[in-house]
Amino acid sequence: MKNDKGINKAPSQANSHSKLSDRGSKAEKYYHDLVALSRVSAAISGLHDLDAILKIGLDNVLSIVNGTVGGIMLLDEPSQTLSYRVYHGLSAKYAEEMRLKLGDGVAGKVTQSGRSVLLEDISSEPDAARIDLISAEGLRAFISVPLRAQDNVLGVMNVASHVPHRFTKGDMHLLHSIGDQLGIAIEQTRLHERLRRARERLRKLARQNLVAEEQERRRIARELHDETSQSLSGIALHLEALIEMSARSGNQDAKFIAGLKKVQSLTVQVHKEVSRLISNLHPAVLDTLGLAAAARQYARSRLQPLDIDVTTEVKGTEMRFPPDVEAALFRVVQGAIGNIAEHSRAKNASIVLAYLRDEFSLGIWDDGQGFDVSKITDVEESGRGRGLFSMRERIGFLGGTSGIESKIGAGTTIWAKIPIGQDIRYGEDKSTGN
Repeated sequence: MKNDKGINKAPSQANSHSKLSDRGSKAEKYYHDLVALSRVSAAISGLHDLDAILKIGLDNVLSIVNGTVGGIMLLDEPSQTLSYRVYHGLSAKYAEEMRLKLGDGVAGKVTQSGRSVLLEDISSEPDAARIDLISAEGLRAFISVPLRAQDNVLGVMNVASHVPHRFTKGDMHLLHSIGDQLGIAIEQTRLHERLRRARERLRKLARQNLVAEEQERRRIARELHDETSQSLSGIALHLEALIEMSARSGNQDAKFIAGLKKVQSLTVQVHKEVSRLISNLHPAVLDTLGLAAAARQYARSRLQPLDIDVTTEVKGTEMRFPPDVEAALFRVVQGAIGNIAEHSRAKNASIVLAYLRDEFSLGIWDDGQGFDVSKITDVEESGRGRGLFSMRERIGFLGGTSGIESKIGAGTTIWAKIPIGQDIRYGEDKSTGN
């Protein structure tokens, strides 16, 4: 076709159509790559299980390149050895025996250099390791891309085919981008696992500290009772005997008699204080009569002198728990009663211990001034909040839950629940309270 000047326009139009077609193909390729990256990102988002992340990542990669053979090798830092963590389409023998030192074989060199490799036929590659295994698997076309997190290569992702010339550079570039995503996901998973282990170590340390604290309380209480308390009782009795002997002997030294009586009175007062300390450290009634009796006795001795009316109620059939469990529950009661005494300005308080078939629950209520629970988010330097968080830790180590409910001007309720009908003891913290 010619225009008015006799110039043929067909070649120009053909070139335009060709350019548009190329642009369309490139746009479609970019869209395909973006969709692929989005699929992998969505699949591994929010996962913390390393094997699940690697398997999902590998499955998506094989689906994207229409492949059936591949695997992910991770680098073991101490031994500097690569080994398969997940794989698809490979024999167990190949995956087990294909272990490479850093720098050995194709995958070892990719890990060392951080650069991807595309091979038309790995079975004829001079740098390939364990050609016997590769030939037995019938592998030909091969892509190996690094799994990178920042500047660290954590392993490689290998995709293979049983026919040569199967993959393109475009496939390699796409897999390289996916490899970066997987590398970041692997690093995040490892960091999450390290954090979980660190938290568990802290919880174990806290658990051991609580047990050690209770044992030390028992020891000090026992020594105070067996030695200090007995000695003070003996001194008081001897002073009383001296006073009586002085009176019988006709000693008229009033100042001497008054001095003896004053010393005896101070001794009795100190003995009462030591007895109170023993009760706070570890009340004997907790071992002899159990939690309910110990809670009742402690609440009365602490609150009644402050004109706070306190009641203790037991629901169900009372039962005994192991000593460390009863001690932990008593510390919760002790902490709650201490808060009522020091901060609540309450007139009434109550303790309810409920023994059900498969659960024990503890509730401590007061009608005091209350407080804003949302402001207690951590233990302050002044110590405020320590008791509440300690309560949660103790109950959590018993496999239970706990919480506190309070409003300004509407009093406070502290509750705790632990399972029974099983071997209750200090264990892994499973607390979920608010």
